[in-house]
Amino acid sequence: MNALAATNRNFRQAARILGLDSKLERSLLIPFREIKVECTIPKDDGMLVSYVGFRVQHDNARGPMKGGIRYHPEVDLDEVNALAQLMTWKTAVADIPYGGAKGGIGCVPKELSLSELERLTRVFTQKIHDLIGINTDVPAPDMGTNAQTMAWILDEYSKFHGHSPAVVTGKPVDLGGSLGREAATGRGVVYAAEALLNQQGKQIKDLTFAIQGFGNVGSWVAKLIHEIGGKVVAVSDITGAVKNQNGLDIPALLSHKEATGKLNDFGGGDVMSTDELLTHDCDVLIPCALGGVLNRENADHVKAKFIIEAANHPTDPDADEILSKKGVLILPDIYANAGGVTVSYFEWVQNIQGFMWEEEKVNRELKKYMTKAFGNLKSMCQSHSCNLRMGAFTLGVNRVARATQLRGWEA
Repeated sequence: MNALAATNRNFRQAARILGLDSKLERSLLIPFREIKVECTIPKDDGMLVSYVGFRVQHDNARGPMKGGIRYHPEVDLDEVNALAQLMTWKTAVADIPYGGAKGGIGCVPKELSLSELERLTRVFTQKIHDLIGINTDVPAPDMGTNAQTMAWILDEYSKFHGHSPAVVTGKPVDLGGSLGREAATGRGVVYAAEALLNQQGKQIKDLTFAIQGFGNVGSWVAKLIHEIGGKVVAVSDITGAVKNQNGLDIPALLSHKEATGKLNDFGGGDVMSTDELLTHDCDVLIPCALGGVLNRENADHVKAKFIIEAANHPTDPDADEILSKKGVLILPDIYANAGGVTVSYFEWVQNIQGFMWEEEKVNRELKKYMTKAFGNLKSMCQSHSCNLRMGAFTLGVNRVARATQLRGWEA
């Protein structure tokens, strides 16, 4: 089941639990605006090439729309639509005053030079600059994009609208980016895991963890869990996987990955197959890479008792059912990985105020938001006697539905 179908299914289930009016339910699913643009740029060798760019703005009932821009060969309208809708519910779960959006360009960033990426980003910004804005739609980095991409968007946007640091988040600190933003998603995942484990009477320092994906999110999750005293027993990424039942030395592994660019050949652990990681013997499994990695083929073999969804949509609905029957607790993506968008919100607030925070304050506020959101999610689970995923969806959908009704959607 693709991401859009799964998101729609979760939404419909939440709407049914909440008893939403069928017309309101339908109107909440329909995106506010879908934008498709052709971005034609000269390559370094002078040849003209064209790339398709998208921006889906899903809902703005609770505030400006918010969501990443990804550069990836598989970017298509369906995927962008699903992720934009997911952002609407995610911002509502975290209780930050945003709606949802998502964008992307279908390209292979590795095959483009830095100057080609810059030209592509600037052309894309020229095509959508009048449809994004501080109080309209605030982009951020996603797969295949980074702080530098945001710097180019800011510069290009500012040519049309004057200096506007709050138009994008995830910027370099020198251009108004927030301290703590780089670690935010990973740190949020750890705060979310702590909230769930504490409620179960457990602590990170007493448990073993397997982490799938060792990019920005996965490496921060591993580093922070290691610092707290948790045992990271297995890690994988596209280059390979390593395991050590006594716990991997994460700082050493990070240095090794930085030096060699891959996880294999790491002296402090044994090589394993990347597929094996998801079914590795551990207490907590944290998928931090792509969607759909847990499916009906492997769900039955998962040994973890807790799954913290740091990636977007890593568990497909079939796997969800199998794992629930096994008694595995799954902390859903729309709550677990909301740390990134929460600190994006802090960055936007700092830019609007023209007053930057200390990193300590950023992390303190993030913990406050993640802990409060978990409490709200649990009370939804209790009042509707549902699992954590439906608790999160009912919490998010209910907030958006209330805002929509208060604003007078039928007029």
